[in-house]
Amino acid sequence: MRSVDVLVIGAGPSGSIVSALLNKQGIDVLCVEKERFPRFVIGESLLPNCMNILHEAGFLDAVEAHGFQYKNGAAFSFKDEYRYFDFCDKSSTGYGTTFQVQRGIFDEILINEAIKQGVDVCFEIAVEDLEFLDDYVEVKLSNGDIIRAKYIVDASGYGRVLPRKLNLEVPSTLTPKKAYFTHIQDNINEPLYDRNKILITTHPNFRDVWFWLIPFSNGRCSIGVVGEESRINTGASDEEILKHHVYLAPMLNRLLGNALWDTPVRTISSYSKDVKQLYGDRYILLGNASEFLDPVFSSGVTIAMVSAKLASDVLVKILTNQNVDMKKEYEEPLMFGINSFRTYVEGWYDGKFQDVIYTKIENHKVKRQICSILAGYAWDKNNPYATRSDEALDVLAKFCKK
Repeated sequence: MRSVDVLVIGAGPSGSIVSALLNKQGIDVLCVEKERFPRFVIGESLLPNCMNILHEAGFLDAVEAHGFQYKNGAAFSFKDEYRYFDFCDKSSTGYGTTFQVQRGIFDEILINEAIKQGVDVCFEIAVEDLEFLDDYVEVKLSNGDIIRAKYIVDASGYGRVLPRKLNLEVPSTLTPKKAYFTHIQDNINEPLYDRNKILITTHPNFRDVWFWLIPFSNGRCSIGVVGEESRINTGASDEEILKHHVYLAPMLNRLLGNALWDTPVRTISSYSKDVKQLYGDRYILLGNASEFLDPVFSSGVTIAMVSAKLASDVLVKILTNQNVDMKKEYEEPLMFGINSFRTYVEGWYDGKFQDVIYTKIENHKVKRQICSILAGYAWDKNNPYATRSDEALDVLAKFCKK
């Protein structure tokens, strides 16, 4: 039997970051991961706000050294319309560039850096059972080991270990969606195509269906379509469904005309999740283990990293016997940004935010503030499009439709 201060479940971005930040403060951390890295996962387009947290965790140098695809913004297309946002031209302070990454490689870099810093990580080990006792949580691992931890951090992502075991899951407020996606050799040869930006494309026939095209540095890209299954499932094979929709979109049809579809298409459905609570007695939920909105603005990894930073701050206080108000110091700050993102996700699907994106009316100050949200600075309390997101988007969308 082993005793630790904190047991972290999952070695993805939130798990590696919270482990490293706690370790820097002298907290005894054990991180367990049920898979062997590298492993395939989507969520490949980072936002610039991630860079601030990667720097604080001591990971940024290793990420920059790898040679991932540089990213400086987001582009949007709908039929023949094209708009883009330069993340360096934003209202919030902080990094304005980031990377588009193959997540298997990226996640492995992060956890390896945590290991180099002294974090104890065990791969191919899952949490089988746990019992909350007065002074600790007793956890049974799949290898038979028993761990006594003062605190449990669930960074298990889509695995959602504690929400499932503690019956914390509740239906999302977002309607169920399905994504079809793969990696391809894109063979894009259009001279004006900008590989430094993610391309988000609205379906030409259904405004609530959209595509991502995330270019990588090796001539490959991630391509996917997202929408309600009744909209996009044609009854064909997964690959045929994805290709059918991709080649309906004029810009994607032009860009990917010579693409080599050499990797099986995968799917994920009903991925939007919510929970009754983000924390409880001796546990805290991070990233996708707590709430996942939607991939449209690549907010998932950013939310995961911000939750890891906030959680490390409160856990250091708890474990050094300082007073902590979890609601004010963890839940409310985290949900401020999540709810800002939620406004624009919902606005994308109901068309309001798309009206803003594709408008021909342009106000540079407003565009810089919207750009800050898209760059991941949804926690910027100096930005009215974060602090009063619903009201501000409503007003802006009505103005753009005039």
